[in-house]
Amino acid sequence: MEKPSSAFPTMPAQVAEGSALAAATIIAFTEGPAVDADGSVYFSDIWNSRIMKLAPDGSQSVFRADSGRTNGNTFDQRGRLVSCEGAEMGPGGRRRVVRTDLKTGEVAVLTDRYEGVRYNSPNDVVVDGSGRVYFTDPCYGDRSLMEMEIEGVYRIDRDGSVTRILKQPDIERPNGIAVSPDDRTLYLVDSNPNVGGNRKIWAFDLSTNGDVSNQRLVYDFAPGRGGDGMRLDVEGNLWIAAGINRPRHKGETTDNAAGVYIVSPAGKLLGCLPVPEDLITNLAFGGPGKKTLYITAGKSLFKIQTKVAGWSLFPQ
Repeated sequence: MEKPSSAFPTMPAQVAEGSALAAATIIAFTEGPAVDADGSVYFSDIWNSRIMKLAPDGSQSVFRADSGRTNGNTFDQRGRLVSCEGAEMGPGGRRRVVRTDLKTGEVAVLTDRYEGVRYNSPNDVVVDGSGRVYFTDPCYGDRSLMEMEIEGVYRIDRDGSVTRILKQPDIERPNGIAVSPDDRTLYLVDSNPNVGGNRKIWAFDLSTNGDVSNQRLVYDFAPGRGGDGMRLDVEGNLWIAAGINRPRHKGETTDNAAGVYIVSPAGKLLGCLPVPEDLITNLAFGGPGKKTLYITAGKSLFKIQTKVAGWSLFPQ
C-alpha cells in the first residue's frame, strides 16, 4: 500500500475546483477568562450566551446559562465578577455592564445606557486600584443595531456616574483594556478589522481621578490581525491575544500568527506564544502565584505555566 508523502498533499481531484474548506457552523466561542481566589476560571461562551466555570479539580459547569452574550470578565478588589454583556453572535445581547456578588448571587447593573442611549456591545473591562471600572464599547457585529455613532471607552466612578473618556478620531474600534500595576497608565487595544484599520496598542497617562491624556503608540500589529484581549504581568509587560492562522476576509493577513504576544511598555516585542486554534480572543493569569496563563481561543480554553507572575487586583 502506497503511503502519502510527508509533505502536505495537494487538493484531491475529487474536490470541486476553487473550493476552500470553511466552517459549516460554530458550537462554541470562548472569551473573557477571569480567575477567582480559589483557582476557578470563569469564561464566556458567546455563541451559546453563557458563562462557564472551570473548577480547580478540572470539572466544568455552567455558571450562568443566559449571560446576555457576555464577552469580557474581570474581578474587582472585593472578588465580585464584573462582566460586559455584549451583542455579538446572535440575539439576546443585553448591551450593559453588570457585577455579580459570587457569595450572594446578586447581579447589579452598573450601566446600560450613556446619556440615555444604549451601548453598542460592551466588550472588555478592567478595574483600577481605586475601584473605578473602565470598559470598551465597539461594534463588531450587526452595525444596524447601533444607536450611537461613537465606539468609545467609558469609566464608571464609584458613585455610579459614567464618563466617556475616549472616542473617535483618537481611536477607531476599542477592544482589550488594561491598567498598569501602579494605576498610572491605561493600555488600550484598538482593533479595526477593515482594510487599513488600526491594529494598534495605545498607552495613555491615567490621572488620579481617572482621566486619560498623552496618547502614545506602544505597538502596531498592522497589516495582520491585531489584538483582542490583554493582560499585564507584575513587571508591567503586556500580554496580548492577537493574530490569526487563517484570514477570514481581505482585511486580515497571516503576518501575525495566532498567539499571545508579550510586549514591553516601551514597545519591544519580547516573544510570542503560538496558539494552535483560531480565533484567539483573551487571556488571564491565575493559579498558585498567578503563574498559570489561561487563554481563550475558538472553542477551547488553554493553559500554560509561566515564569513571571501575572498582575490582577484580585486575588491579592
